[in-house]
Amino acid sequence: MADTLPAPFDVRLMNVLATLLFALFGVMLLAAGAWWVLRQPFFPLGGIKVDGDVTHNNAVTLRANVTPQLRGNFFTVDLAQARAAFESVPWVRKAVVRREFPDRLRATLTEHRPVAHWGDESESRLVNSYGEVFEANSAEAGDDLPRLAGPDDQAGHVLGMYHELAPLFAAAELDVEQLSLSSRGSWQVRLDNGASIELGRGDSDEVTARVQRFLRSVRHVAAQYGRTVDAVESADLRHADAYAIRLRGVTVAPEGGTPPARKK
Repeated sequence: MADTLPAPFDVRLMNVLATLLFALFGVMLLAAGAWWVLRQPFFPLGGIKVDGDVTHNNAVTLRANVTPQLRGNFFTVDLAQARAAFESVPWVRKAVVRREFPDRLRATLTEHRPVAHWGDESESRLVNSYGEVFEANSAEAGDDLPRLAGPDDQAGHVLGMYHELAPLFAAAELDVEQLSLSSRGSWQVRLDNGASIELGRGDSDEVTARVQRFLRSVRHVAAQYGRTVDAVESADLRHADAYAIRLRGVTVAPEGGTPPARKK
């Protein structure tokens, strides 16, 4: 009996291609069917569990605000959209949202940690511990926080400068109530006794050097006129080798005389 001749190469190639096409069609059919099933109302969201930081937000209120913004069922809901919805709520800095089988979403929240008020007193903005500006009810943050001001994109820089300067003034029994950075890069401090201190421009080292020079001698200067450091009304540290100071109750010397409160 004669041996069976092998099929030509082109026939075998056509058979392989046909098998692959049928397999691909089957996979696509199964995927389409699965996608259709998942989009049907067979897997509705049964609820949202909220945990993490909820000091400034009620979990029930959070769910009520976020749920109407969600579309789809357990499998098709957009988790990025859900995260954005939670992060749009005041005080929420970050939200991690994940599916929790069989029918729930779980949102773990991280709230802003306010360290300062930001901008004018009429504004309701705050700065968190990362130097980020956020909108919230500033009354909830309390009145004991300092006020910082400057361009919004410089909030982290202003916060860093505050951390440099506040301990220097505190060592002289003076508290920094407000620190401002102008659009031209000039720094100004307002103390808790109402004194306004012009610090001028410069990097952290330059500004702190001026402040240290001022604090080393201001108490002695005030004592020369029978005043304490609390009598400082204003000071200008922008001079190269000196600073100008105004003390409450001390008048400027007559023309030709020596100003009573200028220290070299």
